[in-house]
Amino acid sequence: MTDAELANRTRLRAEHPIRFHGVHHLALNTDDMKVTVDFYAGVLGMRLIHAMKVPPGLGVGPGNRGNPPFEEIRHYFFDMGRDGLLAFFEIPKGAKPRGDRNALGAMQHVSFAVSPKTQARIRERLEANGVPYDGPMEVLPGVFSIYLFDPNDIRLEFSCQPSNGEEEPSIVPQVTQTRAEAMHELTSLNGDEAWLAWATSGLKP
Repeated sequence: MTDAELANRTRLRAEHPIRFHGVHHLALNTDDMKVTVDFYAGVLGMRLIHAMKVPPGLGVGPGNRGNPPFEEIRHYFFDMGRDGLLAFFEIPKGAKPRGDRNALGAMQHVSFAVSPKTQARIRERLEANGVPYDGPMEVLPGVFSIYLFDPNDIRLEFSCQPSNGEEEPSIVPQVTQTRAEAMHELTSLNGDEAWLAWATSGLKP
């Protein structure tokens, strides 16, 4: 990246700040919606808020907008907190193989932010339903997680920050590094000083 390109990116960042409000919805796949509802609503206590079938013509026709290429499949939504949704498409059984979560372009896992007491309740629910899990373990400074697989072999993580108590966790401040801390790793990625200065411009010294 040239100095001019870096300068232009810095200018655009200052003149046109972009605001992200979190994840609107995360869409995953299942081949058994009943089992998926039973797990997310029944075991995890995640509220089902919308149940539909994809309208005709949006599967294999020109109206497809990136959703699975099957006609009129089920598409359900759960409330995953912070005004965000967890969605599932129901793929016809046998139509697609199981995915490799470690493949490029795949989702390796998803982590949900919870309070310490909620994490403990989830562990109780998992144990009552015979669902194995790993943890709790400290995965980042002050962040403690448990890991498990859902019935679709999707890796789930439930992360809590005890320092925030039972209040809504302050995630970004908890994880944000100083510029010096980030540079320890970033210099192994790229030694260009202009690029390093640009990449860490949003961090405090």
